[in-house]
Amino acid sequence: MSSALYTKTLQVKVFNVCKIVLSSRAMAHADYLANDERYSFLKELGLSATNLGVFDGAWKASGSTIKTICPSNGKVIAEIKQGSTADYDSCVTAAQKAWDVWADLPAPRRGEIVRQIGDALRTKLVPLGKLVSLEMGKILPEGIGEVQEYIDICDYAVGLSRSMAGSIFPSERPGHVLMEKWNPLGVIGIISAFNFPIAVYGWNSAIAMVCGDTIVWKGSETTPLVSIATTKVVEEVLVKNNLPGGIASLCCGGSDVGKAMAADQRIKLLSFTGSTKIGNQVGIEVQRRFGKHLLELGGNNALIIADDADLNMVVQATLFACVGTAGQRCTTTRRLILHKSIYNEVLSKLKKAYEQVLSRIGDPLEEGTLVGPLHSQTSLDNFKNAVQEIAKAGGTIEFGGKVFLDLRDIIWALLFCT
Repeated sequence: MSSALYTKTLQVKVFNVCKIVLSSRAMAHADYLANDERYSFLKELGLSATNLGVFDGAWKASGSTIKTICPSNGKVIAEIKQGSTADYDSCVTAAQKAWDVWADLPAPRRGEIVRQIGDALRTKLVPLGKLVSLEMGKILPEGIGEVQEYIDICDYAVGLSRSMAGSIFPSERPGHVLMEKWNPLGVIGIISAFNFPIAVYGWNSAIAMVCGDTIVWKGSETTPLVSIATTKVVEEVLVKNNLPGGIASLCCGGSDVGKAMAADQRIKLLSFTGSTKIGNQVGIEVQRRFGKHLLELGGNNALIIADDADLNMVVQATLFACVGTAGQRCTTTRRLILHKSIYNEVLSKLKKAYEQVLSRIGDPLEEGTLVGPLHSQTSLDNFKNAVQEIAKAGGTIEFGGKVFLDLRDIIWALLFCT
């Protein structure tokens, strides 16, 4: 065989091997929901079966690849290549460079950019809302409502951009006055949680942007598609206005990225939303470097019910406060403190109210669903452990307390009597 023929045969063989590998990958992704026509809204948001999770003006990633799971059916939605600490560093560097441009713009001009972001979100309201429902698990009205919260805060921030007033004070020196002027901090870090994967970012970023700050965002590890899709919306506005993408950087990643943010002197303020346990660690680490932080952590909320309360209103308020987002809010009601004279009546009414909701547990994207799934296997395990601990402590499970339906993680609510 001539060397030319051998080379040609070898090239064909290599090509065939590559073709087989590519075909195998395509087959592996075929079952992903991103390729299912029922979820075509994912493509409307610029998402595909494989996605890059880092944006610093360009999309990239050098970290591990993860799969994001739909909590209502346990199927893979898509793959995301996460960022590494090196990717995070490039995001901060890009944000610092962008700050030189962004902070020099007049506040009303920055407000105009935020207004455009709000308008861009309006055009993606339903697709983004569906994505929140698909990846987080909250029902569609809540998913859409969460995107609307971002839109609303954009509107508020636009007004703020034209009303950030400073004070004028008298001076001891003749012919002088003291003028107060608020200046941007610099690069702001945002770490958001799974239960509000877009609204928390919106609340923080819209205000930070009109104030002249640039942003590095680390979303929840279990809702990366929401983070990516949201950043793509913001990116389009920045590109249209010839502004650097580093104004709104994104680094999807694990705890290593979060720890880097907390310890980073370049992050002038870190906003963290999550558990009290982790929030305590974040607060200490940021304070160690005398940085600024905002902490929005978990709650242990209670309703106090007096003996003269309107019990019908009590039942409605309790049901809404407990069932909303399947009880996965920091504002979720976890305890009822009742006057002993109405205890039995309230318990009876609550059990009847919960019974009526049973038929409305299901797929959060379906119309009429009132309660969707718990978000993850971790949430499921925590719930089961809580049930066991209550039983050990002598509590009585008055209603529910076990996996409900065939959906992967749906758990029904508990009422306890001790």
